[in-house]
Amino acid sequence: MIRVESRQNGALRHLARLARDKKYRRSTGELACEGEKMLTEALTSGVKVRTVLVREGEKPDGLLGRAEEQGAALYTAPPQLFALASDVETPQGVIFSCESPVLGGSLPPVRTAMLLDGVQDPGNIGTIVRTAEAFGLDALVLCEGCADSTAPKVLRGTMGSIFRQPLYRLPLAEAAMQLRAQGLPVYAAALREDSVPLPELPLGRCAFVVGSEGHGVRAETVALSDRTVVIPMAGRTESLNAGVAASVLLWELYQANGGAAG
Repeated sequence: MIRVESRQNGALRHLARLARDKKYRRSTGELACEGEKMLTEALTSGVKVRTVLVREGEKPDGLLGRAEEQGAALYTAPPQLFALASDVETPQGVIFSCESPVLGGSLPPVRTAMLLDGVQDPGNIGTIVRTAEAFGLDALVLCEGCADSTAPKVLRGTMGSIFRQPLYRLPLAEAAMQLRAQGLPVYAAALREDSVPLPELPLGRCAFVVGSEGHGVRAETVALSDRTVVIPMAGRTESLNAGVAASVLLWELYQANGGAAG
């Protein structure tokens, strides 16, 4: 294990930049994560871990050996230097980089999908990724205006699901076209007079669209959709948080597919 002794160390600077710079993450095809749990999830999921930085005094049981066996470079750093690689005030004892699991290009054959249209809150993105994995979604697609799914705050919210949930980045029109070519109708969640209540909608092989927290799905997204759908609610509540709305839709889709979407 190599000891980091300067803030100019290449591995330290690489991890620090991954934690803060979206363009750098995309150019390198890597992302940075913190904590033994996330490292365990990455290694168990078969994601390629490239660099591991451990704060001096920490001893992640068994993880370093597993990471090294998979080809990761191992470093250790004193607390004051280690902290430079983190984007939080109180970092965990392990920071690592790995290949980004977010995909582009064509969608594979799928039975269920969800498109996110301008969902900007990192916490909501993290929640949706985690819920999508829990309910067996075949493809989660981040479209225009969405928060960066490789940002540290999003990654923390996924609790490791980022390494397993099939996640794509595509323009919404292109994603909708690809799904329709596979025979999947596209339903946009929108509060409109002609929206169909969710219990009345035929589910199974289909895709949902969830819009931004402040404005919902865009007008052009509605135009691309086969139908709009609304989640029935009691009382005077008009809308749900994007993460909650997505979770309800994912649950209904899971149930419609016999409790095993995909």
